[in-house]
Amino acid sequence: MTGVDTANISRLEQYRRTFQKYATLERENEKNMSKDDFLAAIAPEEDFKKIERVQFELLYRLADKQGKGYVTFDDFIIFEDLLSKPDAEYEVAFRLFDVDGTGKVTFDQFKKVLSSNMPSDAVPFDFECDWLKLFIGAREGHHELGYHEFTQLIKGLQGERLRQEFKHYDKDQSGFILPEDFKKIILDVAKHKLSDDVIDHLPSLCNLYSGDKISFSTVVAFHNVIRNIDMVESVITKAFEKNKEKRITKSDFLKHAHEASRYTAFTPMEADVIFHFAGVDADSGTLSMDDFARLFDPRWTTPKNEPIPVEVNEVVAPKKKGFLYHVLDSAYSFTLGSIAGAVGATAVYPIDLVKTRMQNQRSKVVGELLYKNSLDCFRKVLKNEGFTGLYRGLGPQLVGVAPEKAIKLTVNDFVRSHFNKVENGEIKFWQEMIAGGSAGASQVVFTNPLEIVKIRLQTQGEQAKNVVDAPRRSAIWIVKHLGIVGLYKGVAACLLRDVPFSAIYFPAYAHLKKDIFKEGPDHKLKISELLISGAMAGMPAAYFTTPADVIKTRLQVEARKGQTTYNGIADAARKIYAEEGFKAFFKGGPARIFRSSPQFGVTLTVYELLHQIVPMPGHEAPKAKPSLVIPTENGESIEKRITLRSTNALKMLLDLDYRFGVHQPPQK
Repeated sequence: MTGVDTANISRLEQYRRTFQKYATLERENEKNMSKDDFLAAIAPEEDFKKIERVQFELLYRLADKQGKGYVTFDDFIIFEDLLSKPDAEYEVAFRLFDVDGTGKVTFDQFKKVLSSNMPSDAVPFDFECDWLKLFIGAREGHHELGYHEFTQLIKGLQGERLRQEFKHYDKDQSGFILPEDFKKIILDVAKHKLSDDVIDHLPSLCNLYSGDKISFSTVVAFHNVIRNIDMVESVITKAFEKNKEKRITKSDFLKHAHEASRYTAFTPMEADVIFHFAGVDADSGTLSMDDFARLFDPRWTTPKNEPIPVEVNEVVAPKKKGFLYHVLDSAYSFTLGSIAGAVGATAVYPIDLVKTRMQNQRSKVVGELLYKNSLDCFRKVLKNEGFTGLYRGLGPQLVGVAPEKAIKLTVNDFVRSHFNKVENGEIKFWQEMIAGGSAGASQVVFTNPLEIVKIRLQTQGEQAKNVVDAPRRSAIWIVKHLGIVGLYKGVAACLLRDVPFSAIYFPAYAHLKKDIFKEGPDHKLKISELLISGAMAGMPAAYFTTPADVIKTRLQVEARKGQTTYNGIADAARKIYAEEGFKAFFKGGPARIFRSSPQFGVTLTVYELLHQIVPMPGHEAPKAKPSLVIPTENGESIEKRITLRSTNALKMLLDLDYRFGVHQPPQK
């Protein structure tokens, strides 16, 4: 569908439009983004409740990495390209900690960046802990972390913070903390991931088991659930798909979790945590999808391409048909081609007769100059021979049209398909000419006898005008008189005409349809377009082969007393040039154009109409089933993705503390 191209635009173009929409600074006749412009562009609809505006400024520091105080279009594209990476949240974190841009993070850099971005009231992180030394080594050793080592450290850092904060609140080392302390810990490391409903019910986790405090095991279980919330959602979705009642129990969840993973995905305690927060309003233990919906914060939806359903030509492969069907199919095409060819030939036959009379006129013979031009010839034939005289010789023409058109089209398609197969579906122009030339050569078997009988019949009117009591010969008499050998008189000249004609016509016709009228899987040509293509392709093919047609006519016509006789192509060409001049080779050229162009156009038009009016069962064009195109995005969806990517890019930093980057130095 053409709407796909117009309704959707490339990402680069949308980034350009977004940049132009929000950029307000002018520098050297180019637009640039200020910090406010940039934040408005990457988070235009952000409410800043869970992620504050100042935290998005961390991303501005990445975009304006040179500290210019503004962001150019190139900077914006580089930034968006970074955020489009699947590991964007790790890349963003690494670039913030890699202060010097060396591709390495030292212990001092790690400590400085983490400390400077943590709020002053946060539980201090113990940089001398054994866990960190496993990654960094001894402080004096200055062990530097590359990107991949850093990603492992940053991923495990949240768990270490969780352990250190639990230890901080567990003053007496009992292994338990108060509900309010649990809430503080979870909000520090995971507030940005929690739904409002879960946040409100955090203290109630102490009711999961007996007692009024929360154990370290329970804290770890809750943390694991939050870290694997996507897996939780996936298991719940599959469980509901297989449950007719659309309600599941804890046992159902654990069963489907086990089936969804090679190893046990969730412990019984983690399942208890899930069902505790999902079932705060349900006492039965059997929960619906609405109950589980309270667990998920919609702002962390994974960005997905939403394909636009459009109808494309995804062709359904036709079923293989038997030998009998192919025989009937060939007969069907042969019949329609014969009818179409007969209609086309009949429509232009008067022009063909005028063409033949003009080509046979010998200007050097006294009394032979009967016609001044084609129009004069048409008028005199109509006057002297009547309307039926314009169709003299039509019978043999119609008899020969059927096999001629059938074999020509068949051979052309066969040779083209051979080249297509060899060249993997592509055919070169010279190969198209060979295919057309082969078709022209094959048709001579039928066209030469047809032409010689037709020409003899068409020129009988001239003899009747000049010879008293000239006998009228029938087509059958001419065939018997000539014999098999005589019917192929001038066959070399016929080849000289038909081979180049088809070599010109078929490639021209194919390229007119493809290049001018844009024929393709999604665009079927109209009848008028087929008619024009056929007519236009016939013009050069007819005119440039006129010399060969003149020679062929002279060789095949029955010479009368006093007329020059010819002995072969070369002899005919030499005598015509000597007696009549170069222009004689193009006698009847305009008539050939006026005949061939409409004939081929009419033939193809009738052929298409017959296919529509009398379709053969099972012969329909392969049906295209509705399919989804390669996902493309419109402007609105890309702008939403820009916002979502910006939020997701902060994931790893917010895992360190939900207030990461908010800390402001105290006023002195």
